[in-house]
Amino acid sequence: MPLFIITTPIGNMNDMTQRAIDTLRDVEVVACEDTRRAGVLLKKYNLKKKLVSYYEENERRRVPQLVTMLKQGIKMALITNAGTPLLSDPGYLLVREAVRQGIQIHSIPGPSAITAALTVSGLPTNRFVFEGFLTKRSGQRRRVLEQLKTEKRTMVIFESPQRLDRLLKEILEVMGDRRVVLCRELTKYHEEVIHGHVSTAFEKLSSKKGEFTIVLEGSND
Repeated sequence: MPLFIITTPIGNMNDMTQRAIDTLRDVEVVACEDTRRAGVLLKKYNLKKKLVSYYEENERRRVPQLVTMLKQGIKMALITNAGTPLLSDPGYLLVREAVRQGIQIHSIPGPSAITAALTVSGLPTNRFVFEGFLTKRSGQRRRVLEQLKTEKRTMVIFESPQRLDRLLKEILEVMGDRRVVLCRELTKYHEEVIHGHVSTAFEKLSSKKGEFTIVLEGSND
């Protein structure tokens, strides 16, 4: 049976596509990052499915089990807490092994923080680079920023509220005071989009809570 990679809402639950709902209704097993959050989503659409936890810490152990189930003919979907599996979320190891085993894989697309942030940024969108969450290790993170310093394409970065200020200060030190857009809580009630420069954007935020998507201007040199 094929594996369905299903994108779920990044905030607003009404962004769930009808195709995603229909696919979840049709599968037998849902592999998910957090069974509690998946349960809330399924309950909203009156769906009851067998849930199997699949997150970063148990990913390598789970892959053989899930692949065996797929080869036994069990219909399965993979979802994450929000957005698209594999993009800064678990899923790559499962998909890689499924490809190796000749299992069909289907994408059920939907909301994306990456494209949502790009479209409201006012920065060039014809070419861009997605960096996801940068490493928590200071030295390695700085080396990544050094490598990105000459990147001419628009850059998209994810960051937690606890580390946002530190990251912006490092970007300012390494890459200079270029244009940046801070997108907070995209699609949610308290959504906020701040346009400005690296040196000042953080102070313009009405709140420092929530998940952030950063859209950073590419090098003009």
